Formats: sequence, structure tokens, C-alpha cells
Amino acid sequence: MQGILEQAKQNGLIAHRFYGSDSGEIMVVDEWPDAESFQRFFEGAGDQIQPLMAEAGVTEEPKPTLWRKLETQDEYGWDL
Repeated sequence: MQGILEQAKQNGLIAHRFYGSDSGEIMVVDEWPDAESFQRFFEGAGDQIQPLMAEAGVTEEPKPTLWRKLETQDEYGWDL
């Protein structure tokens, strides 16, 4: 996993966290400077990511959802 993390950082990764639910679901939240940086990383590291996902029991291809940060003037936390 550290090798994948290093690749991500080289492609611009800003922040990365895993979250898990009591029902066994896993959510990965990343922050990237732009969608292109993420896509470049994800396409380049796919051969390394896929075996980890299979080992964790993931049977479907991941479908990343890209979100944009909204400026709402009420931010709190995340080392602002």
C-alpha cells in the first residue's frame, strides 16, 4: 500500500483516508488538485490497486465519484 500511496503523492494527492461501516462497507476519500491528476494516478496504478481490492473482497470494478469543493464559508477542521 505504501508504494501506491507514493505514486499517488507523486501525481498530486493532497489527502487520503479509509472509512469503514459496521456492515463491512469501505469508503476511500481522497483529495486531489483536479480530476486529471486523479485519473492519471488511477490509470497508472490500476495493476497494483486491483489485487488489493480483490484481497479485500471487492468483486466489482470501482466506480470513482468525483466531487468538487463548495465555498460555503462554514468550514471547520481538516487543518484549515
